Amino acid sequence: METRSIMIVGVGGQGSLLASRLLGNVLLAQGHDVKVSEVHGMSQRGGSVVTYVKYGDKVYSPVVEKGEADVVISFELLEAARCLPYLKKGGKLITSTQQIDPMPVITGAAKYPENLEEKLREAGVELVAVDALALAEQAGTAKASNVVLMGVLASRTDFPDELWQNALEQCVPPKFLELNKKAFELGKQA
Repeated sequence: METRSIMIVGVGGQGSLLASRLLGNVLLAQGHDVKVSEVHGMSQRGGSVVTYVKYGDKVYSPVVEKGEADVVISFELLEAARCLPYLKKGGKLITSTQQIDPMPVITGAAKYPENLEEKLREAGVELVAVDALALAEQAGTAKASNVVLMGVLASRTDFPDELWQNALEQCVPPKFLELNKKAFELGKQA
């Protein structure tokens, strides 16, 4: 199998680490060679966080170059727009419709771009935009937006549901497991 690339992007504190662990767990369970690399901006301060996940028969580097990602999963709209150049032609962009003001917007030095979802649709990519925050809150906590988006990904791939459930059980602490399973299911149905 040829190497495939998935980018998970968001803002510090949104749970990209758990999302990449879940995805990596599912891919390893299918027998793929998997490489995961995390790139932090000012993640502790709400800055960009990018995680690269590459898988296939043999993967030599986790880094995803521009025009190479099969899928970009974004926890925030502006981050989705920033990572659009990494998506390959015919690639899929899965994004939350959540908007988090970056520091230049907070300080008044810039404005949050308007109509981002519409602009992403016009970019000619396969766009799946869901209100992951609302679904996570419906599951019991806003912190489960990342797992909602993994559910969205699961519904659009052929990775077996059993592997996702096993990954959740292995990666999520027991006291949060049922809540995250609910968030995952809501994402699958979105």
